[in-house]
Amino acid sequence: MKVLKDILYKASLTATIGNMEVEVSEIVFDSRKVSQGCVFVAISGTQVDGHAFIEGALDLGASVIVCEQLPEKKRENVTYVQVVNAAKAMGIMAANYFENPSERLKLVAVTGTNGKTTTVTLLHQLFMEMGYIVGLLSTVENKINEDIIPTTHTTPDSVTIQALLRKMVDAGCTHCFMEASSHAIVQERMSGLHLAGAVFTNISHDHLDYHGDFDAYIKAKKKLFDELPKDAFALINADDKRGFVMLQNCKGLHQTFGLKYPADFKAKIIANTLEGLELDINNKQIWFRMIGEFNAYNVIGVLATAILLGEEEDELLMQLSKIKGAQGRFEQTTLFGITAIVDYAHTPDALENVLKTIQGVRTGAEQVITVVGCGGNRDKSKRPIMAKIATQLSDKVILTSDNPRDEDPSEILREMEAGISPMGVKKTTLNVDRREAIKSAVMMAKKGDIILVAGKGHETYQEIKGVKYPFDDRKVIKEILNLLKND
Repeated sequence: MKVLKDILYKASLTATIGNMEVEVSEIVFDSRKVSQGCVFVAISGTQVDGHAFIEGALDLGASVIVCEQLPEKKRENVTYVQVVNAAKAMGIMAANYFENPSERLKLVAVTGTNGKTTTVTLLHQLFMEMGYIVGLLSTVENKINEDIIPTTHTTPDSVTIQALLRKMVDAGCTHCFMEASSHAIVQERMSGLHLAGAVFTNISHDHLDYHGDFDAYIKAKKKLFDELPKDAFALINADDKRGFVMLQNCKGLHQTFGLKYPADFKAKIIANTLEGLELDINNKQIWFRMIGEFNAYNVIGVLATAILLGEEEDELLMQLSKIKGAQGRFEQTTLFGITAIVDYAHTPDALENVLKTIQGVRTGAEQVITVVGCGGNRDKSKRPIMAKIATQLSDKVILTSDNPRDEDPSEILREMEAGISPMGVKKTTLNVDRREAIKSAVMMAKKGDIILVAGKGHETYQEIKGVKYPFDDRKVIKEILNLLKND
């Protein structure tokens, strides 16, 4: 139990009515989860307005209401707190409730369109290898060292984030690495966190269905850097022209990494093969088990982050050379002479990066067969672009479903097909059944060929009409390869 006035410390209050000394059991923003003696925070969300559920929350036993607009009718023995921004206040309250765990470890947030998951995963693995107890908050999983922390949220709310950080501190964690999506940033889920540093990987076409336009998307990322404290570092990709926008008005230590332009931390690709990367870093030639230019950026970004956290470069390079990438990120399987690659690439930029990487390591004789789709209820403008890129950089393309959600998957494919040139149409087929699409790719493949299954990566489901059906690209392609080629 915590005292209300203590958990409101540093929150921007407009008005208070009632007892500020009341003890509260927990902080809740979903009225269905209200319990006796809790604080109910009424958040004005994109889908529903929490203010509409205040009376229901009180009926279920909430003793404190935190809101932006005070209700006209107020009940006795209930404390009402009016705040400027309820979502932001909830993050600050949650931090206070869990005794500000982010101040007791080195927390680094990574944002960008592509590379977030790989970067935080590599950092987590790297610091574990160096003997630290380390936390991870990612879209794939939340962990303390190798122990997975159960959570019902893919991207946690601010209360869940603070609860997870509290578990990490109690378990002895010294560091935590977390993804910071644009949604999480603008929805104030990062509120109440004390960051040791923030990393910007890159920015390209994504989530415009939510943000409205590209400028709003950039500003969402920039907000993370605008709110950094003076004692934090701000590390950006110098090769992305929008990276320097992140540093405008940023109070933290400005640092850069890259491959092409001058940067504080720089790498050069010496060799790039299906077996790995050789990079030159400060005149040291190091072999890494990851593939492609995009992973070269991930490696130098991770190295820079670790150095800024006080670690020694030579030790870091030795440990990094042993580490593999994240699940579902350029994840390879070679069976019966066919190389199958599963990648989370679900944006035009990510798909282009993966296919250009494949083009860079192929010998020329093999076919590149790409299976790709676009998610439903998401940014429609990228659909024709994705299909165009796939046909330009592949020998054969199969357009298929990728979490169609509430949309007609056939209509999504038609919208993708609109971006294909007449020449591209000749090497493209459509199949709304993702399993059958992967099966077709395997049937087309001969020894030496490369199959790319893009869009879902680590995901283990296919979302259709509100239902998540079990589906794992990595398992499916292995099953089909074994079934069709093992003869």
